[in-house]
Amino acid sequence: MPIQVQNPFIREIASIVGPRQVLTNDRDTKFYRTGTRVGGGAATAVILPNTLMQLWKTLEVCVAHDKIIIMQAANTGITGGSTPNGDNYDRDLVIINTLKIDRLILLDNGIQVIAFAGCTLYQLEKELDPLNRGPHSVIGSSCIGASIIGGVCNNSGGNLVNRGPAYTELSLYAQLTNDNRLELVNHLEIDLGETPEEIIANLQDVNFATRNLPVSTKLASDSKYKNRVRNIESDTPSRFNADKRRLYESSGCAGKLAVFAVRLDTFEKSKKERVFYIGTNNPDQLTMLRKKILSNFSRLPDMGEYMHRSYFDASDKYCKDTFLFIKYFGTSFLPKLFNLKAKIDGLLCRLPFIPDNVSDKILQACAKLWPNHVPKRLRDYRDRFEHHLMIVASDSVIEETETLLKTHFKDPAFGEYFKCNISEGEAAKLHRFVAGGALARYKIMNADQSGGLLPLDIALPRNCDNWHDILPKEILDQLIASFRLSHFFCMVVHWDFVLKKGVNEIEIKNRILKILDEHGAKYPAEHNVGHLYEAEVDLANFYRELDPTNSFNPGIGKTSMKKHYI
Repeated sequence: MPIQVQNPFIREIASIVGPRQVLTNDRDTKFYRTGTRVGGGAATAVILPNTLMQLWKTLEVCVAHDKIIIMQAANTGITGGSTPNGDNYDRDLVIINTLKIDRLILLDNGIQVIAFAGCTLYQLEKELDPLNRGPHSVIGSSCIGASIIGGVCNNSGGNLVNRGPAYTELSLYAQLTNDNRLELVNHLEIDLGETPEEIIANLQDVNFATRNLPVSTKLASDSKYKNRVRNIESDTPSRFNADKRRLYESSGCAGKLAVFAVRLDTFEKSKKERVFYIGTNNPDQLTMLRKKILSNFSRLPDMGEYMHRSYFDASDKYCKDTFLFIKYFGTSFLPKLFNLKAKIDGLLCRLPFIPDNVSDKILQACAKLWPNHVPKRLRDYRDRFEHHLMIVASDSVIEETETLLKTHFKDPAFGEYFKCNISEGEAAKLHRFVAGGALARYKIMNADQSGGLLPLDIALPRNCDNWHDILPKEILDQLIASFRLSHFFCMVVHWDFVLKKGVNEIEIKNRILKILDEHGAKYPAEHNVGHLYEAEVDLANFYRELDPTNSFNPGIGKTSMKKHYI
């Protein structure tokens, strides 16, 4: 669509990134302005730079014209933290989407990487696979299609308990000072020059040694997390967004900085892997199992993913198309699919007789025609057991896990387990990881019967035993649907609720959060406060320190939207 050439700001930006990379029409910008589950608002423009240098020049122009800046990559966040929140800002707002800036640089043969602003976990997994190494996180641990830097900025991941949540103290970012000066800060601990232009050019051109780098004292992963999660007597959560121990520059910044690149550790892949699938109708059995593993194992399993029957069914029904696309086309196909969906919806929404979200409805209908995609033994456990736990163990932990499970479930009344073959294991993991898309699809397919959505991302204390029985019946009675799953070893729980029509969303949310406060919970755990949660004092102060003018992502965590937080 033609851009607003008469607008001096738009004209200046177009001269940097090219006219086709500046979107101003409401229809063209809708995908970028609308959250995956919640949130949305107006934007003067969506800007799509192709290089780090274009990103820097774009930021300079935005600052000169006093624009609000929302940095965005894959736009997969579930709390509205990478889109506008309404139209009540005090300045014009622009979205800078960085997905085209997707360079990945391997350091010391892949022991570490430098990921540019738009790199995704798909890319990282693909690049590391031939080197027998893996990333800090895997697809679906937070959300399908996530960017690497988005994960770092939002404290995401952590289901891989031996690797920890996304975290680094080594990054390159732009920051606005209190007197409105834009500065480029190079904390990659690699000498790239002095001026912003030198630093960016040398990084883009890889004009530095990528081997035998000086040893850094700064962390490029949360190396202490695997010990922290073992403290099952602690009355505090293992990880949460407002945890001061893991708020550091780009890590946890929630878009209050413009992050150009991050330097991260990678991890050696295991030689063998085995998936164990557990079913029980007594959740206390899973609590006992968790305590035994965290207390006694010499090394922890790679994953422990809990899924209630409700989410098993939701994933089965509403995420079947995503499951099939990944299974048959691979994860790299998903960004193309999401882009195609956005274009189809954008074109068809012009026609008055076409319903909203038509692509989702078509995919849902097509998926129904496909034969059963869930392996027989998993389906059997769904019918017999309410509570499911998937443990992924590797190398020496495989035998340790199987020995414990044989002993623990000697009496079938406590529950049962089976050792997945390769295809069952892949299906079990994929079924769990695509589940995050179920809530949004449920809402689309049941819009007439559904009230508001309430996705809750909760970090329970490490000593919490009643994780399955916290909310009272009078709360549950106000829900039309309730989906539950968790990263079980670290007690990070995802409760996704669909309210009955007429139920006051704010009131019910406040009642739930009050109950969680009484249990010592923290929220959110790993998906950013976005515009759903109020930032705790420490987190709000962190945002102010990073962005004193409140020009980047204002209003995040229910903070002020006004310039200088007035």
